[in-house]
Amino acid sequence: MHLRKLAAATLIVATALSASAAHAQQKSEIALSRQPGIFYMPSHIMEKQKLIEKHAAALGVPGVTTKWVTFSGGGAQTDALLAGGVDILNTGTGNLLLLWDRTRGGVKGIVATSAQPMTLISRDANIKSIRDFGPSDKIAVPTVKVSTQAIVLQIAASEAFGADQWSKLDANTVQLGHPDAYAALANSKHEVHNHFSIPPFTFLELKNVPGAHVVLSSPDVMGGPLSQAQFFTTTKFADANPKIIQAVRDATKEAQDLIRSDTKQAVEIYKEITGDKTSVEELLDMLKEPGMMEWNLEPQGTMKFAAHLFKTGTLKMQPKAWTDYYLPVAHDLKGN
Repeated sequence: MHLRKLAAATLIVATALSASAAHAQQKSEIALSRQPGIFYMPSHIMEKQKLIEKHAAALGVPGVTTKWVTFSGGGAQTDALLAGGVDILNTGTGNLLLLWDRTRGGVKGIVATSAQPMTLISRDANIKSIRDFGPSDKIAVPTVKVSTQAIVLQIAASEAFGADQWSKLDANTVQLGHPDAYAALANSKHEVHNHFSIPPFTFLELKNVPGAHVVLSSPDVMGGPLSQAQFFTTTKFADANPKIIQAVRDATKEAQDLIRSDTKQAVEIYKEITGDKTSVEELLDMLKEPGMMEWNLEPQGTMKFAAHLFKTGTLKMQPKAWTDYYLPVAHDLKGN
């Protein structure tokens, strides 16, 4: 979703949220969305082991069912949330902050799920750094201008070219879901030679695409981990379903704990739910790489992200702390 479109939709969004408030009530069937990739492994475990259902029952809400929907990008997920098609999203920091801002706090985070590195991959031998992109060099991101990758690219551009040049590479970006972007890079005739990738596509591209190499990674730009996946929802839904919100937090922690304690089982669940053909051994090797075990409830790196968006005028409200855009269920965590 383009930023102009998102801004133009502000009134529609506010109206939709106000309308949903009139119908807000405790739900027993919960629809959740996510994107493809290892980032979302906690959600695959939650689906397979019915962890939200389990924790909801423990909190006195039996009979809860969940429906998981996969979207190719965060923009499609936010559209679905605002249209009432899903109740809870699992996607990037950029979409959370933009919806929090546009709805004047009507959308907030529940907990983070992962903060693995994102990596800008190129198969063009002439592109070795961010300074080497020319006007015709296309960069695939999940959603132009508002995805986490697109905004990290803006931060990198401001550091490379000057603070006022943060949007220098916006025109280079094109919208492709990660599987489609991987396919584009693997096709030597495709016009897209660059992809701001996430695992496992990062590793698959570096292994399988001739000439693929790293241009930059998100920890280099952000100075540390950045939450790329987190659960968030409307405050109307949260207010009407407080025990579901708590169950999502408890289920996320149990899933993250399983990834740490029995990584092989977690990978097998991921493969079963997603249909990923990558071998268990190869996925386990990926998870041994630096930064790949960043499975934490607390938001990481989000305030630097928010500061950039406010400075560039993308956010109209400046958060004083990460707790401004997260629900109270997360406020005991040591986020940043």
